Amino acid sequence: YTTLFRSNTKRVRRKAMTKRPEWKKLIVSILIPLAVGGAAALIANGSFKDFEALNKPPLAPPTWAFPAAWTLLYILMGIAAYLVYCSEKYPGRIERALTFYAVQLFMNFCWTLIFFNLKLYLAAFIWLVLLWAAIAGTALLFRFISKSAGWLMLPYLAWVTFAGYLNLGVYILNR
Repeated sequence: YTTLFRSNTKRVRRKAMTKRPEWKKLIVSILIPLAVGGAAALIANGSFKDFEALNKPPLAPPTWAFPAAWTLLYILMGIAAYLVYCSEKYPGRIERALTFYAVQLFMNFCWTLIFFNLKLYLAAFIWLVLLWAAIAGTALLFRFISKSAGWLMLPYLAWVTFAGYLNLGVYILNR
């Protein structure tokens, strides 16, 4: 009996370690944040030229760097969401974590409109602080389910921290 139990336990461990990616779910998980970011960029498209004319704080990257950075961040977010969605640990927490994720994605979308379309730089900064808190909460919830998913959210949190510096700088320098 103990030999049978041990071999069965090894099989279960091997199966858990060799779980194959569910490609359709992964692709959809990546496409969702890319679509949100793409929609925001399309809506704010004409406003990017106005942004180039603004006074910016030191360390502001060139305008072309923003789409590249955001594309990478959206891909990382999508992978993190996929890891959480497909996790078999803590099923009760998954829905809550993904709800936080959806809220922060919506807030991210709205920030683009507030900053670029409405040009309400102070309001955008305040919104960004709230977005930062939502991202931090999402990263923590993700971490409880999948440490990798939590780590994958950290570049996004760092970038939004930097975006806060840029946003506040734009507000101060262009009043």
